[in-house]
Amino acid sequence: MDRFFESYSSFIPDFDAFQEILHHPIPTHLRVNTLKCDTAQVVDSLQAKGIQLIPSLANESCLFLAPGLEKPGKLLEFHLGYIHVQALTSSLASMVLNPGPGQYVLDLCAAPGGKTSHMAQFMGNSGLIVANELYPKRHVSLGYNLARLGVTNSIITGYQAQQFPLKHKFDLVLADVPCSGEGTFRKTKPGHRYKETPEKERLPDLQKKILLRGFDLLRPGGVLLYSTCTYNPEENEAVVSHLLREREARLLPIELDVPMQPGITEWRGKQYDKRARNTARFYPHHIDSVGFFMAKIGKPG
Repeated sequence: MDRFFESYSSFIPDFDAFQEILHHPIPTHLRVNTLKCDTAQVVDSLQAKGIQLIPSLANESCLFLAPGLEKPGKLLEFHLGYIHVQALTSSLASMVLNPGPGQYVLDLCAAPGGKTSHMAQFMGNSGLIVANELYPKRHVSLGYNLARLGVTNSIITGYQAQQFPLKHKFDLVLADVPCSGEGTFRKTKPGHRYKETPEKERLPDLQKKILLRGFDLLRPGGVLLYSTCTYNPEENEAVVSHLLREREARLLPIELDVPMQPGITEWRGKQYDKRARNTARFYPHHIDSVGFFMAKIGKPG
């Protein structure tokens, strides 16, 4: 048992099952890139190579679990841009935001480009996605993935997310913010432990600034998705509650046909906005993927 996560036992359901799955690696999920290929043809090609593919979601034809596939980056289909390796819960973010053709979209923390390229699929490579990433060294992986996957409706910028210029407004904003990454922890080596660091303790302040800026970048009637791959309420519900205090924002329902839990409204004596129940938590023992959190936020107008 990893003692670090014991502080979450009060709100993670089936906590023993949660602790147990931390001993198992995260499975490989693939997304078929419909910008460049037909799903059925890619599935047939991979299965002909002996690669088993299991549909991840009944209502989404391009997401697959690939059990036993250890090095998908070596496949020809990967280099051709027909497939992209992406955690199932990460793929859900683009599905919830659900951008359409011709829309104006901002991805505030875009590298390495999985969600950006997935949104381009929904948009049919039309409209515009501004893929923002602060660190120049991460522009390499971001640009490579967008080019490999045939994304032509995006531009890359390099602003600090919390200081992104307010000159233009967007229909949709994705704020998949830097976080402590607790949801990616799965124990695969003896003695491996999740560790807290001073840098992680400063994350909530940064996340609040990014979320406020993302909301201010929405046009009236626009929608923002705030997401993290962590369980910590101080990075999730507390950040969303801060936005609800500071801005006239509303939480929208998250409608997905997958196991998820509502957000929490208190932890360790701290009270969060009651509306935080409308956020969504995804746990690895319920949906065998990266642990995740989402809040879908609307701007009145």
